[in-house]
Amino acid sequence: MEKSRPLWDNPLQFVFACISYAVGLGNVWRFPYLCQMYGGGGFLIPYFIMLIAEGMPLLYLELAVGQRMRKGSIGAWKIISPYLCGVGVASVVVSFFLSMYYNVINAWAFWYLFHSFQDPLPWATCPLNSNRTGYEEECKTSSSTQYFWYRQTLNISPSLEASGGVQWEQALCLTLAWLVVYLCILRGTESTGKLEQLSNPKAWISAATQIFFSLGLGFGSLIAFASYNEPSNNCERHAIIVSLINSATSIFASIVTFSIYGFKATFNYESCLNKVILLLMNTFDLEEGSLTADNLSEMKDYLMATHPQEYAHLSPQLKNCSLEAELDTAVQGTGLAFIVYSEAIKNMEVPQLYSVLYFIMLLMLGIGSMLGNTAAILTPLTDSRTIATRFSKEVISGAVCFINCVIGLIFTMEAGSYWFDIFNDYAATLSLLLIVLVETIAVCYIYGIRRFEKDLYTMTGRKPNWYWKVMWAFASPLLIISLFIFYLSDYILTGTLQYQAWDATQGQLVTKDYPGYALAMIGLLVASSTTCIPLGALVTFIRKRLKRESVSTTA
Repeated sequence: MEKSRPLWDNPLQFVFACISYAVGLGNVWRFPYLCQMYGGGGFLIPYFIMLIAEGMPLLYLELAVGQRMRKGSIGAWKIISPYLCGVGVASVVVSFFLSMYYNVINAWAFWYLFHSFQDPLPWATCPLNSNRTGYEEECKTSSSTQYFWYRQTLNISPSLEASGGVQWEQALCLTLAWLVVYLCILRGTESTGKLEQLSNPKAWISAATQIFFSLGLGFGSLIAFASYNEPSNNCERHAIIVSLINSATSIFASIVTFSIYGFKATFNYESCLNKVILLLMNTFDLEEGSLTADNLSEMKDYLMATHPQEYAHLSPQLKNCSLEAELDTAVQGTGLAFIVYSEAIKNMEVPQLYSVLYFIMLLMLGIGSMLGNTAAILTPLTDSRTIATRFSKEVISGAVCFINCVIGLIFTMEAGSYWFDIFNDYAATLSLLLIVLVETIAVCYIYGIRRFEKDLYTMTGRKPNWYWKVMWAFASPLLIISLFIFYLSDYILTGTLQYQAWDATQGQLVTKDYPGYALAMIGLLVASSTTCIPLGALVTFIRKRLKRESVSTTA
């Protein structure tokens, strides 16, 4: 007899689980970056258009599929059509890739959290050199926060080719991060409870992809969560709630982030001015107070005219301080989370308190998303009778976490940050676009939108209105196809793929070409998930053909 499927205790618990999964680190570090890159508040226009045309309809579709089929991603799409079993497999593969590298962010957050109890904070000042006669040169050429991130946290190598060894401190933090995820999984479902630019096509592409990845479409996590719902659950209302809360969180995070940007830019600008003033006063033996930020420009012109040789000799050391340039500096990803924010925190009153609170927040966001990612992997595995009858859920969950943790040690090597960027940039983008495109086509044109409409009426007592049906059948597929074409053309036009490597001598990032084996890895990441869809259909076709031939031979 088939064991009854576990259920959420109440609909609110399900909504909180979806919010915990959707509202993640991308809301904190990617959305503000995109706003800054594409016209500030003007970016909200394409963002909300994409939310209405793409985000909410596809979120509703995935929740409805999971709730109706009551299976994980593999089982749900197999019920719709046996030829679509590869769609679920592709989702699991992408979620597996994501889990491998995403939990490394939680490991870094643990590392910073543990160091947040020191006074002063270890990234507040540069460390002394080995002779104790001055500061470390790498730290002097960059900054104390960059030095702590690139050298003391990552111990980063100068290039991808110089892989280096595993950093045992980061390996221990990664193990701790996976242990926390495993303990949360054991708790069960209750523990899971993230205008001038408008003519720029990339602004619209970025808006669409931000909606797409922020809501977690295509990974299979939402289907897995919805499969534990009561059939009568109002998934339409929940799709709207989760979408709006996710977007509101992104906007709120942007307000905080831009405040920190402004604080950092002003602080760096004033520090730059003070260094220039001090250098000029010491070199030209000026009186105290004669040189200020207000008359700096005039005094530089005067000194250039009266002491041309001395000024020319000093000129390479005089930085061009610009508040506008500081404000225009766009940072995303780990650079924003672990460099910019930590630089702001170190200048606050009681910085240890704010540091602890900030990195606990990062951990809450990261672990919430990780539980959704692992659910996308575990639900299809526990739905499989072959696996579930042989192994308990605890063993399956432990095996998945252990395998991910061991593979994830790659990201704790000296070149691990570069491999992290490869997975982050290429493991999911094209794959998810293809997965969700096939999902919408499958529901509307293979399963049938009228049949799907009847299923929703049977479950909830309500039929979807014209808005949902138009988006599912026409608008969303066309948008995804457009995005797919733009991505492919962008990759082709880019030419040789490049990455940002840390140059310790210059104290800054430099651009380098990916080596051949890295390009091969990128191709493998994309192909390993996308090929699951046609291969699944091909295997199903061959099996049906062989079965038909076997029946005819027997007859």
